Amino acid sequence: MEHLENATTVLIELHWLDQVIEQVICSYLLQEGHENNWYDIPVPDWSESATPYASMVNELGLDIYQRLTIAMAMAPHVRPEILDVFFGKNARTDRGYTEFGGVIAPNHSGFLPTGQTICFLLTALDPANRQMVSRLFQKENSLMKEQIVTLGTTDDHIPKLNGILSLSESWLHYFYTGQKNGPEHSSVFPAKKITTPMSWEDVVLDDLVREQLAEITTWLSHGELLMSDWGFDKKIKPGYRALFYGPPGTGKTLTATLLGKATQRDVYRVDLSMIVSKYIGETEKNLSRIFEVAKEKKWILFFDEADALFGKRTTATSSNDRHANQQTAYLLQQIEDFPGVVILASNLKGNMDEAFSRRFQSTIYFGMPSPQERQQLWNNAFSGKFTLSPEIDLQHLAEEYEIAGGSIINILRYCALSAIRRNSFEVSQHELLTGLKREFKKENKTLNLLTTTSN
Repeated sequence: MEHLENATTVLIELHWLDQVIEQVICSYLLQEGHENNWYDIPVPDWSESATPYASMVNELGLDIYQRLTIAMAMAPHVRPEILDVFFGKNARTDRGYTEFGGVIAPNHSGFLPTGQTICFLLTALDPANRQMVSRLFQKENSLMKEQIVTLGTTDDHIPKLNGILSLSESWLHYFYTGQKNGPEHSSVFPAKKITTPMSWEDVVLDDLVREQLAEITTWLSHGELLMSDWGFDKKIKPGYRALFYGPPGTGKTLTATLLGKATQRDVYRVDLSMIVSKYIGETEKNLSRIFEVAKEKKWILFFDEADALFGKRTTATSSNDRHANQQTAYLLQQIEDFPGVVILASNLKGNMDEAFSRRFQSTIYFGMPSPQERQQLWNNAFSGKFTLSPEIDLQHLAEEYEIAGGSIINILRYCALSAIRRNSFEVSQHELLTGLKREFKKENKTLNLLTTTSN
């Protein structure tokens, strides 16, 4: 019943859009009834409604122009036939009306609205609304800030309003179900939420690392108080920047995730492979979206393998090099100005540009675990349902073989799959050693299996 009410709200809003489109086109083409004004069409009143769509309208205080923009972007998903009227032909030119905007995609037979489409709807009878249309797509506007709609990219010589007007899938899902998901990971939002079912008890870290992490946790809990009430905003830059460095599998990503879990902050990993765009300025636009939403939602931003972008740079010798350096400089500025927590991870501190490294508030080394720590990692991994063959000596393994916690988890996964194929909960020595050998092979290391058995 609740989902039916949610859907009804959306359909009523789209019916209003349908009426507005019909009236604007009627007035624009001087058809019968052109003397009427679309402003006189009753706007659905959601002030007393608690459906997800109504709640979004009320909480953000959206005006009729913002609501028509959302409805226009939503129409292809829910009632695409509403937009068929834009397929009409201009009798004078025997072609479609350029001013209607829109595109036709190969796998979609309907009309896909663009920024020009909503521009026509709002300015065809009132050209003074043009400035207001421009504001709809500025980053400060709630539609952009909350990532409800996006305006697609265009080539440099194509008007920006020719970009496709798209509705966020996560918001559409919310309108129907009331369940909020984070922004979807895509080229226009190259970041993805990372979570873990683990807790601090599952992580093996030395005392120095834990002490440094406590400082970040304190900033997450009290940073705003320090900046405002203590007047630190006049003395230091906003936010907190940390570098996690060390070999793969030593817990950098997991630790970042646990910091968010402990302080009830979402952690989003930025996909560096997706931030470079062929469009000049598009990378900056996509990154800006991430930082704007992260600021609003108080996310922790995590950049993995950061040396790929922030590593030592040589003199630019081509336009591509210069463009890459420009993008990096823009991202560095965004990170410095971000009032929240940014964590960068790298395998080697030496790979990072020294000038940038000096901007970190903390630099934390995640080293390979000691024999004692490795034994704890082995014990943690193979606890629970599993039993180990009596001939397996985890203490001996921990003492003999330097291996990271991530690799131990990979061995656990291999052993679990092997054991379940045998319909058993016991891990054999052969399975564990084979898994260990596989991990060493990944790092081009050899393994002397004869030394791994207990005496």
